[in-house]
Amino acid sequence: MESPGVILPPKPEATAAGQGAGLQQPLMNPELVAWVETVARLTQPHIVHWCTGTDDEAERMFELMLRDGSVQKLDALLHPNSYYVRGDVDDVERSADRTFICSVSEDDAGPSNNWMDPVYMRDLMAQLFNGCMDGRVMYVVPYLLGPPGSPAARVGVQVTDSPYVVANLRLMYRIGRVALQHFGNQTGFVKGIHSVGTMDPEQRYICQFPEENLIVSVNTNYGSDAMLPKKCHALRLASVQARHEGWLAEHMTIFCVTSPDKVRTFMAGAFPASCGKTNLAMLLPPDADLAAGWKVEVIGDDIAWMHFGDDGRLYAVNPEAGFFGVATGTSSESNPTAMDTLRSNAIFTNVAMTEQRSVWWEGLDGDAPEFCADWTGKRWEPECGRTAAHPNSRFTVPATNCPTLSEEWNNPQGVPISAIIFGGRRSTTMPLIYEAFNWQHGTYLGATLSTEMPATVAGTVGPLRFDPMAMQAFCGYHMADYWQHWLNMGRRDGADMPRVYHVNWFRKDWGDRYLWPGFRENMRVLKWIVDRTRGRSDAIETAIGMIPKPQSLELSDFGWTPEFMRELLAVKTDEWYKEVDRREEFLSRFSSKLPQELLDENDALRKRIQNAHLHSRYKQD
Repeated sequence: MESPGVILPPKPEATAAGQGAGLQQPLMNPELVAWVETVARLTQPHIVHWCTGTDDEAERMFELMLRDGSVQKLDALLHPNSYYVRGDVDDVERSADRTFICSVSEDDAGPSNNWMDPVYMRDLMAQLFNGCMDGRVMYVVPYLLGPPGSPAARVGVQVTDSPYVVANLRLMYRIGRVALQHFGNQTGFVKGIHSVGTMDPEQRYICQFPEENLIVSVNTNYGSDAMLPKKCHALRLASVQARHEGWLAEHMTIFCVTSPDKVRTFMAGAFPASCGKTNLAMLLPPDADLAAGWKVEVIGDDIAWMHFGDDGRLYAVNPEAGFFGVATGTSSESNPTAMDTLRSNAIFTNVAMTEQRSVWWEGLDGDAPEFCADWTGKRWEPECGRTAAHPNSRFTVPATNCPTLSEEWNNPQGVPISAIIFGGRRSTTMPLIYEAFNWQHGTYLGATLSTEMPATVAGTVGPLRFDPMAMQAFCGYHMADYWQHWLNMGRRDGADMPRVYHVNWFRKDWGDRYLWPGFRENMRVLKWIVDRTRGRSDAIETAIGMIPKPQSLELSDFGWTPEFMRELLAVKTDEWYKEVDRREEFLSRFSSKLPQELLDENDALRKRIQNAHLHSRYKQD
């Protein structure tokens, strides 16, 4: 671009191999440059800045935000190189009702997505974006999803007028020159357009156009609605691409459990919100296990892209390079690794800020401050009757801050997944842990994954919500087609699929008390999974799947009675009758495309429950 005030795109640096061969630096991708020019003509920014991702650039950007008051710098000793941000009070959650899949066919979106005609939506977006960046800077952020040099890596570019978004993207992804090196002359890269616009919630749209590799977001500055590589690209659009190309784009953690004999077992975990996903990925084993040589290392806390290797196994890469986690509830008890990760180079959004220019949120270690500024900027005191931090307050931090980051996190080939874990928050019915019989049964477990919503009254159970594979909000196409894709992956010639498990840390007793201590003690469950994947542990076959013997989880260490241990792992037929009915009703929503295999699995479960009930009655008689 050659108009005054426009910064030209930087030339990518030559690779080491290219320099050694005496090759010239690659030219900028002409389609990328032409597209940016088109967007600039529509949005009419004062300046176009191509982001390089350097430290100097980040420092200048924070200086600009400090100057206009949109960020505040935290105490340099308590939080080195860290910043505090308050968002718009009407823009603090992911806007599910304003998120649309704009596929050509409405049927491709399915009943779990909001669909809008792409022609209509493109016209509407053109109106909203016309001149919307007048007087602002348009930042062009090339980004790379996945480790550099990985055959699984994908490139994209986001344009935005939000320096806050750019600052977060720099912590979360590989941006700038490293991404441009991967662009080459690609014509299929993902294009993302974002503007804070007027922040009118009635005109807020987050739109995915799968056939065009296009994302458009306007009138928001919140998290994954504004950071377009995150859910919009890495899940919604990537899931469509994965279906066509024969891989999986999943809302999953990736982590490694190393046993005392130095064997590493890689696992992936899918959990709906508030079910302990990040805590599991960053789990710190109990002291006795640490002393014995057990170790858990994180590779990714949110998204896994899984491709088949030559050996038929699924290999997972983390497309991200940072963590965007919920601050509220994070503490040295729930997640000591996260607390260590947040010591520097972080952005905190919508938490409270103390007089000492430190941060605070509900659940943080120690006593609440006598007073502080809450997430809206108002004075807060413990007895004021409202929370200091927003329940969805966030932290953004680079992955390299994490003390338990695996050396494999940047492996271009990915890591071989031996186990996939699904987990929801269930106060009844679901035992602590059980294993699927096979891949088809495991797909059924994921498809019928459910969790209890937060209760509105203390001591009550919230409504049950199904969240298949924790992808209800993030699958970019018809959910039944997505389940069929999972089934098809297991039928691939030579496929050696991971074992599949379901966990529930939240089962309660008759006194509304949690049966399981959770947190670091979840290591007992992971050790059993490791043993199962290595053929070293027996299990009891039940109507719902394979369940460990209490001694396999070393539950006697707690001093629990046999009755208590049986309750933790119990399969109660009266509760499971209701569960099967609920699942059948949920699956019926997708009847037009529902794979017959999932109906067969539900019918088979019903029959096994009936047989177990009859067998139990026979034993009692």
